[in-house]
Amino acid sequence: MKRIVAVLFPFLLCAADPAGFVQWSSKELKGYEQKLKPKMDAQKFAGQQLGSWGNHNAMIGHREGDGVAELHETVADFFVVQSGEATLVVGGTVIEPKTTAPHEVRGPKISGGERHKLAAGDAVHIPANTPHQLLVENGKQFTYFIVKVEK
Repeated sequence: MKRIVAVLFPFLLCAADPAGFVQWSSKELKGYEQKLKPKMDAQKFAGQQLGSWGNHNAMIGHREGDGVAELHETVADFFVVQSGEATLVVGGTVIEPKTTAPHEVRGPKISGGERHKLAAGDAVHIPANTPHQLLVENGKQFTYFIVKVEK
């Protein structure tokens, strides 16, 4: 039977997606908001790795409070907001910086950064070596798809 299908409909045998291809539906990504809520840490953040491919990876994050100031020396971030709202502080200087892992710096806040309001549907690219911090007002939430790209 396979031989008959292959002769009559050869395109059916080539229907597999290429290696490394992944698609997440809008509904699937939105569902992570509820899945991650019970997993939040002391910083009111929960995240889940979705995949990793060579120099980049994807994850989903959920926040219900302010994040710390971050600076990734060798990684760029790309966010796509799924739901909620936050303020992104970008640029400036990380106050009281501490190296928390190789090429990763954290601090309590940023001095001199620019503020940008983010809401569902917004997308942001943050270059490597750029201070950034997400601020989420009390009672609000923020869920976002993140791609991290190593330079």
